Amino acid sequence: MEFAYPISMDWTTKEIIDVVRFFESVEKVYDQGMERNQMMERYRKFKQVVPSIGEEKKIFREFQEVSGLSAYHAVKKMKESKDGQTIRL
Repeated sequence: MEFAYPISMDWTTKEIIDVVRFFESVEKVYDQGMERNQMMERYRKFKQVVPSIGEEKKIFREFQEVSGLSAYHAVKKMKESKDGQTIRL
Protein backbone atom coordinates (compact mmCIF):
# COMPACT_ATOMS: atom_id res chain seq x y z
CA MET A 1 0.00 0.00 0.00
CA GLU A 2 1.11 3.52 -0.60
CA PHE A 3 0.23 6.35 1.73
CA ALA A 4 1.31 9.92 2.30
CA TYR A 5 3.24 9.24 5.48
CA PRO A 6 3.15 11.94 8.16
CA ILE A 7 6.59 13.56 8.03
CA SER A 8 8.07 16.86 9.08
CA MET A 9 10.11 19.07 6.79
CA ASP A 10 12.35 19.75 9.80
CA TRP A 11 13.65 16.17 9.73
CA THR A 12 16.82 15.15 7.92
CA THR A 13 16.68 12.70 5.03
CA LYS A 14 17.92 9.92 7.34
CA GLU A 15 15.24 10.73 9.91
CA ILE A 16 12.52 10.66 7.23
CA ILE A 17 13.80 7.27 6.06
CA ASP A 18 13.70 5.93 9.64
CA VAL A 19 10.11 7.14 10.13
CA VAL A 20 8.96 5.74 6.77
CA ARG A 21 10.60 2.38 7.52
CA PHE A 22 8.76 2.25 10.84
CA PHE A 23 5.41 2.89 9.15
CA GLU A 24 6.25 0.27 6.50
CA SER A 25 6.80 -2.11 9.43
CA VAL A 26 3.34 -1.30 10.77
CA GLU A 27 1.90 -2.12 7.34
CA LYS A 28 3.83 -5.39 7.29
CA VAL A 29 2.51 -6.35 10.74
CA TYR A 30 -1.00 -6.05 9.34
CA ASP A 31 -0.29 -7.67 5.96
CA GLN A 32 1.91 -10.65 6.71
CA GLY A 33 3.44 -10.30 10.16
CA MET A 34 6.90 -9.22 11.22
CA GLU A 35 9.53 -10.51 13.59
CA ARG A 36 9.38 -8.64 16.93
CA ASN A 37 13.08 -7.75 17.13
CA GLN A 38 13.06 -6.16 13.68
CA MET A 39 9.95 -4.15 14.57
CA MET A 40 11.53 -3.11 17.88
CA GLU A 41 14.66 -1.86 16.12
CA ARG A 42 12.63 0.24 13.69
CA TYR A 43 10.51 1.62 16.55
CA ARG A 44 13.67 2.61 18.46
CA LYS A 45 14.90 4.56 15.44
CA PHE A 46 11.46 6.18 15.11
CA LYS A 47 11.63 7.22 18.78
CA GLN A 48 15.02 8.86 18.19
CA VAL A 49 13.31 11.08 15.63
CA VAL A 50 10.07 11.53 17.59
CA PRO A 51 10.92 11.29 21.31
CA SER A 52 7.83 13.17 22.53
CA ILE A 53 4.79 11.04 23.43
CA GLY A 54 2.45 13.86 22.36
CA GLU A 55 4.12 14.14 18.94
CA GLU A 56 4.08 10.35 18.58
CA LYS A 57 0.33 10.26 19.26
CA LYS A 58 -0.25 13.03 16.70
CA ILE A 59 1.81 11.26 14.03
CA PHE A 60 0.15 7.89 14.79
CA ARG A 61 -3.28 9.53 14.45
CA GLU A 62 -2.32 11.11 11.11
CA PHE A 63 -1.02 7.75 9.87
CA GLN A 64 -4.23 6.00 10.90
CA GLU A 65 -6.34 8.61 9.10
CA VAL A 66 -4.59 7.98 5.77
CA SER A 67 -4.01 4.24 6.11
CA GLY A 68 -6.70 2.85 8.36
CA LEU A 69 -3.93 1.03 10.27
CA SER A 70 -3.17 1.60 13.94
CA ALA A 71 0.52 2.09 14.69
CA TYR A 72 -0.46 2.23 18.38
CA HIS A 73 -1.88 -1.31 18.28
CA ALA A 74 1.15 -2.59 16.37
CA VAL A 75 3.52 -1.09 18.98
CA LYS A 76 1.36 -2.40 21.83
CA LYS A 77 1.42 -5.91 20.34
CA MET A 78 5.20 -5.62 19.87
CA LYS A 79 5.70 -4.65 23.53
CA GLU A 80 3.49 -7.55 24.71
CA SER A 81 5.35 -10.10 22.56
CA LYS A 82 8.50 -12.00 23.41
CA ASP A 83 11.80 -11.92 21.53
CA GLY A 84 11.71 -14.00 18.38
CA GLN A 85 7.94 -13.99 18.05
CA THR A 86 6.18 -12.86 14.92
CA ILE A 87 3.82 -9.94 15.43
CA ARG A 88 0.62 -10.11 13.40
CA LEU A 89 -2.60 -8.09 13.54
